[in-house]
Amino acid sequence: MNKLLLTPTEAADLLGVSRTTVYELLNAEQIESVRIGRARRIPRAALVAYVDRLRGLSDGEVAA
Repeated sequence: MNKLLLTPTEAADLLGVSRTTVYELLNAEQIESVRIGRARRIPRAALVAYVDRLRGLSDGEVAA
């Protein structure tokens, strides 16, 4: 069963980046997240939306 919400570590593994990079993206509001208590979780759909936005950039653009 695919998890609906992912930890930052799980999101990093799926994206192939470091956990630090995921936190930077979260803090820059590039990836949506939710808080459950003190824990931060990332909806799987938010990762798909982020990748879709990256794919939509032209070759010369860089994601902020």
